Amino acid sequence: MKTLNLEWFEVERLVQELAWRDYFQNVWKQKGDEIFTDLKQSQEQIENHGIPTAIVKGETGIQILNDAVKTLYETGYLHNHLRMYLASVCCNIAHCHWSEPAKWLYSNLLDGDLASNHLSWQWVAGSFSKKKYFANQDNLNKYFGGTEKNTFLDVDYSEFESLQTPEILKKTEKFSLRTDLTGFKSPSLVDEKTLIYTYYNLDPTWHQTEHFQRVLLLEPSLFEKFPVTKKTLDFAIELSKNIPDLKIYVGEFATLNKMISTENFIFKEHPTNYHFEGIKEDFPAPKTSSTSPEKSEKFL
Repeated sequence: MKTLNLEWFEVERLVQELAWRDYFQNVWKQKGDEIFTDLKQSQEQIENHGIPTAIVKGETGIQILNDAVKTLYETGYLHNHLRMYLASVCCNIAHCHWSEPAKWLYSNLLDGDLASNHLSWQWVAGSFSKKKYFANQDNLNKYFGGTEKNTFLDVDYSEFESLQTPEILKKTEKFSLRTDLTGFKSPSLVDEKTLIYTYYNLDPTWHQTEHFQRVLLLEPSLFEKFPVTKKTLDFAIELSKNIPDLKIYVGEFATLNKMISTENFIFKEHPTNYHFEGIKEDFPAPKTSSTSPEKSEKFL
């Protein structure tokens, strides 16, 4: 294996983001489904519970935002700042509740994680932080080389709290998506010691040298509640190919449990699989406080 000799400043940002992701996972473990509601205090100045159509279509009148949406759809990735900009526009400029647009962004991200995504949206919206996050046009231009002026974001920061919803953002829609789980053939399974992988556990090193039946369980109920795009699902399936002899089973755990005995199941603890039964391997112990730290830029 090739060793990279990198200076700390070259990896510092990545380490910070991974630390935030670990923190959010621990909040999810401690708070459970509460992370899908306003966690610390209610979001203020809500006018609707949709997502601006202009955001979904990438037709906001601001080129940097439009390009961000296009990049998201084409690649499944998005710069940290752009995630924050889109969230701020949806929640604090268009005055949408954070939950619908958060689902939209999560569904398109190849690195999507429900805790990191939803809690970061709440941080921007002020329901998981002490204040809302705003960025004006000068900020966008500074970090992404823009020159645009006279947009709805071209205002002084002191004006944001009293800013009325721009006309272009007033039309909203509900997030609607169905994850297609058809096309997977039912695998041949036997009642023996079985490692259960999930959308949130595709670790190719897990019991790597030991003999187990290995099954990737895709539960329709999870994807019905938190759908992802075909691009995102395909990315996960491609990653699962790093696990030798992995079999993909589409169905609920209870149905799989009729074919494989409870005592033969081994799985990693995660908030999405608290209903699993069998041998549970513990989630890593929390290393951070349950109190959300304040930070200016931390969307992941």
